[in-house]
Amino acid sequence: DEADRMLDMGFLPQVRQLLAALPAERQSMLFSATMPKDIVALANQVLRNHVRVDAAPNAPVTVEKVEQRLFRVASGGKRALLQELLQDPELSRVLVFTRTKHGANRLCKQLSREGMTVLAIHGNKTQGARQKALEAFRSGHARVLVATDIAARGIDVSGVSHVINFDLPHEPESYVHRIGRTARAGAAGIAISF
Repeated sequence: DEADRMLDMGFLPQVRQLLAALPAERQSMLFSATMPKDIVALANQVLRNHVRVDAAPNAPVTVEKVEQRLFRVASGGKRALLQELLQDPELSRVLVFTRTKHGANRLCKQLSREGMTVLAIHGNKTQGARQKALEAFRSGHARVLVATDIAARGIDVSGVSHVINFDLPHEPESYVHRIGRTARAGAAGIAISF
């Protein structure tokens, strides 16, 4: 799940290193937009006498300025549909989400072969490669960025016109985070799910 993917990227050793370097008597605070079960378990392990404060309801809520669309398509027809949609210049800065790293790489290669400027970002990429891909997307050198859920939390790029869920996520929170990459800072955006 998503927390496992975050910890798989190497965050857990760094968290444990930081905790070991801190004094025994301290005040620690953890802020997160969502709290997946594994992160709650980790927090329970490392925090003492902690208090949880929820600033929002537990049910994920989507942003009103995101227009949500759904296309019913057979699994084998997704790439053709995506290519057809990307012919529209209104899709000017597009973030495409896949479920797996392998799926992100495969889709990126397929779209690149069609002449599209597309990059992939996921947990198997080095931090430098992720930063480089994000900068290319931010600057407009890459029109399409294919990502996994782990990237949804780190992408803060203005002007994302469309988010496309090539693969639907398993958790509602992931869906909310994904589509929240568009319609930033009061702008409108469109989320398309296959």
